[in-house]
Formats: sequence, structure tokens, C-alpha cells
Amino acid sequence: MKRIAILGSTGSIGQQALDIIRALPDQLQVVALAGDKNLKLLERQIREFRPKAFCSSAKPDIDYRGEFLSMEEIASHPEVDFVIVATSGKAGLSPTLAAIKAGKTVALASKEVLVMAGEIVVREASCHGVRILPIDSEHSAVWQCLQGEEDKAQRLLLTASGGPFYRYSQSQLAEVTPEQALRHPVWKMGRKVTVDSATLMNKGLEVIEAHWLFSFTFDSIGILIHPQSIVHSMVEFVDGSLKAQLGSPDMRLPIQYALSYPRRWPNSELPRLDWSKIQALNFEPVDYGRFPCLKSAVDAGKSGGTYPAVLCAADEVAVELFLSHRISFTGIARIVQETLERHRNTARPSLEEIMAADTWARECAMRSSPGHPEEAEQPSDLGRGR
Repeated sequence: MKRIAILGSTGSIGQQALDIIRALPDQLQVVALAGDKNLKLLERQIREFRPKAFCSSAKPDIDYRGEFLSMEEIASHPEVDFVIVATSGKAGLSPTLAAIKAGKTVALASKEVLVMAGEIVVREASCHGVRILPIDSEHSAVWQCLQGEEDKAQRLLLTASGGPFYRYSQSQLAEVTPEQALRHPVWKMGRKVTVDSATLMNKGLEVIEAHWLFSFTFDSIGILIHPQSIVHSMVEFVDGSLKAQLGSPDMRLPIQYALSYPRRWPNSELPRLDWSKIQALNFEPVDYGRFPCLKSAVDAGKSGGTYPAVLCAADEVAVELFLSHRISFTGIARIVQETLERHRNTARPSLEEIMAADTWARECAMRSSPGHPEEAEQPSDLGRGR
């Protein structure tokens, strides 16, 4: 029996993780749940799973005697074995480090954790002998392809659906509405991730994650557009052979693999591919020029230091501005790039310097939006590279 804590239980990944736990009650037990503002859903989850601890933006108004704890306390709870980190934005960083220091296995869905502080997180995991198991379909695919291989692979190939606008011209992209961007043609995801998928920012963040998860250089991580989203990633070896992991575009599959590792558990509720209905599997190179968010993300990852934290913060602000109809779809890339250009990098930053860069980037991104022409000033402790 694995005893599970889910950070972000009311989000898309959290809800799908609970679907897996419902289907496998003899193997998995919910010990703690952490939600945010969706208190009604969290209340229903608490009533159903009766966790020993919970966390939210406010205490749910229910008759329940579980402990009300912080996410860091939940992540390090003595009765928790396995922590699923599925929070949005930077919220997952501190509890992930708390889980690692407490020796818990971490299943990671929050991209920002490794993008913002990959060097720190990977170093702490190594020091404490903790495994970080990926939940993203692309990274889970790479992880599965690398199983059993004694020699290091030569190249990773992450696939991307291309989102709903891959064939759009620049003039069409400028007219995209939030409602259109939230209608992803393949995947069911949260609002922020869905918009990031439409700008291809999501894929850039995944490149940075793959760099830290699998210790590959950025030049050895490629991206292919694959509209069917059936091949989730591929790994190329030194002899020229490739391994690919295939499956239905359903996040419950990589979630269950992380939960069941090193075994595979039967689950009749998970989808199966019907090969009689698959007419073709198409691949094409990515067009960086049409989607500047992707290039900005990869460049920030290569530059390292505090640039990735600035990238994440600026993107989070820009996406929210777009969803609230304050900027255009193409304005997301503009704000992200302008914020990165204004930033003075700190090499090998501490956690405090990463969080300071995050704060500065949010202010800078907001001032780049209509009605906020002032340029944010750099805090004095961010100007010193080391």
C-alpha cells in the first residue's frame, strides 16, 4: 500500500490522480490533499477519501477532524510515502524540497519546480537518495524508453501536438481569443497549461525539465510536431536505433506508471489504442519562428541562472493578462521576451535569489502590459553574476 499526498488535488492532474486511486484502492491510499481556491471540490474530495491532513487557501466548512497543515508539512508528513506535486506555478517548489529532505518519493507534474530551480532540486534529491518520477507524458515516455539501457542515449526527441494554432499565420495568431486558446484539440488540461500548449511555451519548459531529469545537454534534446499525440517521446541511441513510447493521449497513463513503478498494474478504466482507427502517424520539424515563446524558453534554459525563473514568472503574468482580455495572444510572447531582455542574470543562484528574480519578473511583466508603461527596477541583489 502506497500512502499518497496530492498537492494540487483540485487541478486537472490532481483529479486524474484521484481517478487512479479510486480504481486501485488495494494499492493506493490518500493520506493528504492540498487544494487552493476550489473549496467545494476539495470538500467533496475530503468527504470521499477522508485524508489525515489537508491544505487549502481557507479551511473548508465541513465536519472533519483532519489536520489543517501547510503544503510543506503535508509533503514531509511521517505517514506519507509518495508525494504528487501538481500545483500551478512556483507554489510547488518549496513543498517539493520539503518532500525531498524528508526522504519521500516525488512524482512531479509541476513544470516550474525544475525549470526555476532544477540545479537545486536535483542536487537535493541526489544528496537525500530520493527519486523524482516524471508525470508529464513526454518525460514519462523518455523515462520508460531508458529503462534497461546500460549505455547513455544520444538524443531525446520530445513530441508536441502543435496545439490548435500551429497552421495559423501571424495575423491569425494576433486575433486568437482566450476561448479559442482554451479549446485544445487533444489534451484535457488546466487553463494555464492549455494556453502554454497553444503558444508552445509548454514544450520549451519541457525541454528544460528534460535537461535536469535526464542529464542531457540542450543540444541533444529535439522537438517534433506530432498532431496525433500517440507517440509521446522517442530516444535515439548511439547505434542509430530509436525507442518510442506510445499510448492514448490520456494523462492517467503516465500518472499510474509513476504510482505503480517499478511494476505495471492492470486498470480496466484506462484507454487502449484502437489501431484499426489510426490512419497515420505524422511528424514534422518545429517552426520556432512562428512560436517565439518556444525559442525564448529554450534560450533561457541554455543561459541558466535566474533566466528560467524569470521566464516562468513573466509567462504566468502574461497568460493571466491574455485570459483576462488585457493583451493579445501574440502579446504573451512580447511580454515574456521584454522581461527576459531587461533581466540581469545571476549565475548559480541560491533559492532566495531565484525567488527574488521571480518577484522582480512579475512586476516587470505587469508594467509591460497596457496601462503600465513604467519599467521595473532591478533589485540590487540580482545584478551580481557569480
